[in-house]
Amino acid sequence: MTKEHLASPPSVDSFGVYIHVPFCHKKCDYCAFATWADKHSLVDDYMAALRADIGRAVDRGLPIVDTVFVGGGTPTIVDADALASCIEVLPLARGAEVTVECNPDDVTLTLMQRYSQAGVNRISMGVQSMRPSVLSALGRTHDVKHVNEAVKSVRAAGIEGLNLDLIYGAHGETLDDWLATLHEAVELSPTHISAYALTVEAGTPLALDASRHPDDDDLADKYLIAEDVLTAAGMANYEISNWSVPGFECRHNMIYWRQGDYVGFGCAAHSHEKGRRWWNLRTPERYIHAVHAGESTEAAGETLDDGTRRRERLELLLRMRDGIEARHVPVADLNGLVEVHDGMARLTVQGRLLANEVSLKIIP
Repeated sequence: MTKEHLASPPSVDSFGVYIHVPFCHKKCDYCAFATWADKHSLVDDYMAALRADIGRAVDRGLPIVDTVFVGGGTPTIVDADALASCIEVLPLARGAEVTVECNPDDVTLTLMQRYSQAGVNRISMGVQSMRPSVLSALGRTHDVKHVNEAVKSVRAAGIEGLNLDLIYGAHGETLDDWLATLHEAVELSPTHISAYALTVEAGTPLALDASRHPDDDDLADKYLIAEDVLTAAGMANYEISNWSVPGFECRHNMIYWRQGDYVGFGCAAHSHEKGRRWWNLRTPERYIHAVHAGESTEAAGETLDDGTRRRERLELLLRMRDGIEARHVPVADLNGLVEVHDGMARLTVQGRLLANEVSLKIIP
């Protein structure tokens, strides 16, 4: 896959596919996603159901697919051929972006080569931190020492796109810890870095321990450090939590942020089409049963009215580099939080820290 193909921005009509793999080695303390560490006995049946579900959608006339994102969970847990078969059956557009999330400890050259054969041209690696003490505070189990080797395997397999997922704000993480993580991540020469503030989700082990909750001022300081380090490394911020080498923005996520159409396969996966969004049955058991029985995998859905859809679109676009038309925000009341160029209001760095507050000011 050439850089030009990866760099092509998604068009208004771009169509995405999300594939959910809900199995993990261990559930992280902050994770509220539909993932399980105690259902590995279901892996083979689940992957067979996933492949059958995707195959049926293709037979019914699935649109040409511009982006694919395989997430979870930990997709690298499952058999590489089983996962590859789910990708290979899709009607991929020429130059489609195909991403798989990976746990550094699972990555081998053989695995990456099989992914590459299936059309994977982008890896999103869950690094989170380069400090063992911080990983422990997050409830992560991978070995920092394996990150370098994993990146080498990705490169050796010829996979050009590489995102490193980072999380800041864990209990006990110092500013020096975060700075070191950023510098060591940059030294790996990724094409993309996602840096997320630790979020407390209800029902997680993190939520139950207030002593481990992140501090807002600390999060703000660490965000500003990330902006400085990543910008100095030649990576541009194009969405509040995402930086990339020019031309390597995540095209799949841009479909989400622009309210494009996509379909999700697997338990709990979400889909969207022209203002209607729906989500699948949450557990792998129910999903497997529905597919084998020839029943719908949809659990529920909703159709947005025009006003709600328009407002959500503005809120999403405000998070992105290009911003929104200045007429949609009270610029005079947002001094220092937005800047206007050519009629477009864009968040400043300080504005990114207060993006939710700015969103409340949007005039649809």
